Amino acid sequence: QVQLVESGGGLVQAGDSLRLSCAASGRTITSYIMGWFRQAPGKEREFVATLTWGGASTDYADSVKGRFTISRDSAKNTVYLQMNSLKPEDTAVYYCAAGSSTLRRLHDAGYRYWGQGTQVTVSS
Repeated sequence: QVQLVESGGGLVQAGDSLRLSCAASGRTITSYIMGWFRQAPGKEREFVATLTWGGASTDYADSVKGRFTISRDSAKNTVYLQMNSLKPEDTAVYYCAAGSSTLRRLHDAGYRYWGQGTQVTVSS
């Protein structure tokens, strides 16, 4: 079992950058596929980015491709989401998740463990 705690959210202006962190405890993040999801008010939770066990493979939602980067620091047992060129439509609660399903890594059903979320608000 792994526990996940997100941090780094906040209120920024369009065009700004933020880096979200997801600190894991209980097990090493290299044991899992790690993902970031987000949920905007009135909308369903959606996939943002994922990083496979070895860290060599990443996937991104089309809406964030080229602007967001997922990475990890195994020594710190932490996963990051670097978000650049933020847009108002990126406003959401961002969740970190850990799972083990390669086939379902783009879907929230593929993840067993979730953090509590961190709010990101981008003003225009």
